[in-house]
Amino acid sequence: MEEKQMTSTGRETEKLYDKDSHRKEFEATVLSCEEKLTANGEKTGWRIVLDRTAFFPEGGGQFGDVGVLDDVEVFDTHEKDGVIYHETKEPLEPGRTVKGKLDFAVRFDRMQQHSGEHILSGLVHNLYGYDNVGFHLGTEITTLDFNGALTEEQVQDLELRANRAVFENVPVQVLYPAKEQLKSVEYRSKIEIEGQVRIVSIPGYDICACCAPHVARSGEIGLLKIVSCEKHRGGCRMTILCGSRALADYQKKQQSVTEVSVALSAKPEKIGEAVLHLKEQQSRLREQLNRMQSLYLQRKLEELPLESRNVCIFEAELDNIAARNFVNAAMERCEGICGVFVGTDENGYHYILGSRTVDLRPFSRTLNEKFQGKGGGKPEMVQGSLTGNAEEIRKIMMEA
Repeated sequence: MEEKQMTSTGRETEKLYDKDSHRKEFEATVLSCEEKLTANGEKTGWRIVLDRTAFFPEGGGQFGDVGVLDDVEVFDTHEKDGVIYHETKEPLEPGRTVKGKLDFAVRFDRMQQHSGEHILSGLVHNLYGYDNVGFHLGTEITTLDFNGALTEEQVQDLELRANRAVFENVPVQVLYPAKEQLKSVEYRSKIEIEGQVRIVSIPGYDICACCAPHVARSGEIGLLKIVSCEKHRGGCRMTILCGSRALADYQKKQQSVTEVSVALSAKPEKIGEAVLHLKEQQSRLREQLNRMQSLYLQRKLEELPLESRNVCIFEAELDNIAARNFVNAAMERCEGICGVFVGTDENGYHYILGSRTVDLRPFSRTLNEKFQGKGGGKPEMVQGSLTGNAEEIRKIMMEA
C-alpha cells in the first residue's frame, strides 16, 4: 500500500556517510518523529528525522542502512527531498540528542559488493564498450546486467583483472566536480542529475556517478568471484560475490569438495577424474542390469498363463524401458489388459498398461480414482502413478 504524504522539517539532513563511509557511530538531534501510516491509515511504525546521520538511505541500487538510535532499532532508511527518514518501531522525542550506531557488518558487506560491481562494470565498459543497464545488490548475491554478451574466456579474464585491481589496493575516491568541470569528465551513468553530481572514481578502472558509500581502498573488497554469467535480454546477467560473501562461498564449496574426495577416496584435485570414472562404471552397470532385467522379464513372460485375458506383474524396482518392453511383448500373448506396477505399497506405484483390444483410458480413470492416482495416455497404452495395496490393484486388474 502507498504511504500517506509525511511532513518534513524542510531542512536537508547532513550526510555524514559522504564524508566518511567507515563512520560507525555519531551523535545527532532528533528534529521530528512522525507516525508512518498506510493509505488506509494503518500505523506501521515511526519515521525519525535527525539533523545529521551516518545512516545511508536506500539508493543507487543499495539498501538503506540498519542499526540503532540509542536503544531504538532502525530497520530501514529512506530519503526524500534531501531529508533522511529513519524507520523504527518506537518513537523518539524531538529535541533529544541520540547516539546512532550502524550495523557496520551489514554496511561494510554492501560496500564490498558495490565497489566490486564498480570495478567490473568499469572493466566491461572500457574493454568491450558495454553499459551496465541493471544492478541489484541482494542480501546473498549481486547481479549486474550488461547490454552485450560475454564469452566464457572473457568472463574469466574479467575476473582476473578485477582481482588484480583489488590486490593493487588503489584508492576509491569521491569527487564533487563543479558543473563546468563535469562537462569534461568521462564517467559512466552520465544522465541528467539535478544539483551536485557525486562521482566515485577507482583510478585505472572506473569512474561513475554514484550516491552510495564505498570502501576507502580497493583492497578492502578482499576477493571478487564471478559465480555465473548467463544470456539475458540480448545481453548478459553476471552474478558476483565479493569479500566475506566470496570467502563463505569458497569455504562451502571446499567443504563439498572434501566430502566428495573422502567418498570417492580421491585427492581433491583428482575428484573430476574420479567422478568421470564412477560415471563410466555406472553406465556399464546399468547396461548389465538392463540385460539381466530383460532376461528376467522374458522368463516372467514365458510363465504367463496362455488362457489369461489380463496379466500384471509387480516389481519393487524396474527400468522404465524394460517395463514398457514387457508390456509390448505381453500384449501379443493376451487379449485383455497387460500391466506392470513398479514400487511398493508404502511408497506407491508407477504403472504402464497396454492392450490391443481395450480402450485403456476409461479403465485408467477408474484406477486413478480408486487409488488416488494420476496419469493417462493413448487408447492402446497409458501410464501413471498411484498409491494402494498390490492385492487390491491386482484384483481390479484381473476383473477388468
